[in-house]
Amino acid sequence: MTSSSRDSSVRDGFAAAGNQLKIIVTSETFLYVVKRLLQAVLTLLLASALCFAIIQLAPGDFLDRFRDNPKISQETIQAYQKQFGLDQPPIVQYWRWLWGVVTRLDFGMSFAYFRPVSSLLWERVPATLLMAIASIIVTWAIAIPLGIVAAVHQNRTFDRFLQVISYTGQGFPSFITALVLLILAQYTTPLFPVGGMTSIDHADLSLIGKVLDIAWHLILPTIALSITSFAGLQRITRGEMLDVLRQDYIQTARAKGLPENRVIYVHALRNAINPLITLLGFEFASLLSGAFIAEYFFNWPGLGRLILQAVKDLDLYLVMASLMVGALMLIVGNLLADLLLKVVDPRIRLENLK
Repeated sequence: MTSSSRDSSVRDGFAAAGNQLKIIVTSETFLYVVKRLLQAVLTLLLASALCFAIIQLAPGDFLDRFRDNPKISQETIQAYQKQFGLDQPPIVQYWRWLWGVVTRLDFGMSFAYFRPVSSLLWERVPATLLMAIASIIVTWAIAIPLGIVAAVHQNRTFDRFLQVISYTGQGFPSFITALVLLILAQYTTPLFPVGGMTSIDHADLSLIGKVLDIAWHLILPTIALSITSFAGLQRITRGEMLDVLRQDYIQTARAKGLPENRVIYVHALRNAINPLITLLGFEFASLLSGAFIAEYFFNWPGLGRLILQAVKDLDLYLVMASLMVGALMLIVGNLLADLLLKVVDPRIRLENLK
């Protein structure tokens, strides 16, 4: 191959790559994601300011425990105030925290743990996400098929049984469900672990053994977190399927002699699934608040217990970072739900989604 031929091939390659990049950058999905990310930055900024203002309205601060201790001198308390920045006006405290987050991703120092907040969150986030994702998988894998079956067999014995289960599940508070499961674990030990994320000999297990050990400890917290979500999702699936099954095009598909399974799982389900996907974003974020109770009862080392203790201690920067994680989960969940809607139904235009 001559030098001119090689140069021509290189130019053609760069031109093809440039055209491909142009297609990606100008695509509807890319522009929508960029738009949502820019909106997310503004949302997080406003949420952080609001959260900081609300925290400041709480009486006292973290150092009140030291002020009530006669063995701790006033000089020591003043030194802590200066170290934590609590001697500055609230607006200065917020600006310093925000500047650290923007420039260095530094969420400040935890008052109670004397450690960077970022390291504390990185230790706890995986455990909470593991529980939340496991709960979503279990909830959707069970609720959607049962909702479809209930709609197909409307007002029959199985449908009425599922309605009773659904109403019962929604009527049970999460802490009651967790408490009942914890009592079950105590009476059935060693069938289920009473609490924690790992066993005592977890470090000595093989890789597969470690995975199975965590999965074993994950069973009861996942069930506790999934019951209420399952009940609501199953009812919504049933209602959406009933609405779709009454449509004229479903009757037309049946009149053409299409198999019933194809009518239900291809034509009906594809049109009933859109509202369920919309709920996915809110479901993902709401699991963080639901995880508080499950983590507390089952001693699960996740964000829930950490945030609860931080609120009790008025650990300012740890509370702020935890609230930002919750807001970020809501934003990411809604963005994923919108993109999934586009995948499931290509007719949907992302620019029309609000």
